[in-house]
This record gives sequence, structure tokens and C-alpha cells, in this order.
Amino acid sequence: MSVRHTWTVRGGGAAVSWFDVRLAFADGAVVETLAVLSPHGVRVEDVRAEPALSLDDLAVLGQWLEGPLLDACVPAAAGCAAPRRARPEWPRGREGCRLAAREYRAAQEAGADPVLAVMGATGHSRRDSLRLIGRARDEGFLAPRRARRASPAAPRAPRPDPRDGPYTG
Repeated sequence: MSVRHTWTVRGGGAAVSWFDVRLAFADGAVVETLAVLSPHGVRVEDVRAEPALSLDDLAVLGQWLEGPLLDACVPAAAGCAAPRRARPEWPRGREGCRLAAREYRAAQEAGADPVLAVMGATGHSRRDSLRLIGRARDEGFLAPRRARRASPAAPRAPRPDPRDGPYTG
């Protein structure tokens, strides 16, 4: 079960808050709702369920939502708790580089894409994650990138100089 505070509208001395509520049951059924909490009570604006809810289940939906919504809201004049950060808090500097390197190596060992692992852990874009990985390399937490070069066992043939005339190969 998860409750996510999506937005709040304040006006006329009152606050109205919207929540995404997701209920997952042991039998695999999932109910997703958009609930509105106002000074007048709780309303359900949208319901999506897989499999579809029966009328009896729909009648008790409010009871299912009551507990999680009360846990998500703070009983204060302001209405509800502040929304959580969309991106997890990530330490800056050397500590952030160390943690990024740890995520990178764990993904490599698991055979997953290490850049995607750092993106998921930090919540940063691909560009910012690559920049963080580069700083981790500079700090010595990751090995330097390997330079791409030809194998010494198979030297490349020299390219002909165009000033020597047509190449007849």
C-alpha cells in the first residue's frame, strides 16, 4: 500500500489536497485511486482496479482508504504534510562519489547497466549521472576509462599518402 501526496490547493483559508493511493492485495488485485482531502471530508475522484471492483467492494473502498490517508496527513490547520521530494536526497562531494561508485560496481557485478543503476539511485538525469561517475573516477573510486586502441599483435597497415598518386592497392 502506498500513499503519495500529489498536490495542494489553498484558498479561502482552507487547503484541499490530492493523493494517489495504491492498494495491492495478496491475490494480485490492484486498486489505484485519486483521493481528495478537504475540510468537508474525503472524496474519491478516480478509481482504477484490476480486476474490476464489485459494487460491494466499491462500497467499502472508503474504509480501505481511511487508514492510509489519515497516516499521510498531519492533523494541523495547514491540512496535510508537505510532499516528499521527487528525487531522493543524495550527498554531495566525496561521499556522493563514493556512493555512486558503489552503485556502479554493484550493477556491473549483477550484469545490469551501471549508468542506469546510478540514475535510479540518485534520481539524476543520464547526463548528471555520467558527470557523477566521471567525478568518482577522478576521486579514484572507479578505475579510469580504458583507452580504445588497436591490439599490438595486429599492427595496422600504413595509410597511403594521397600525394604519391593513385592508390592501386
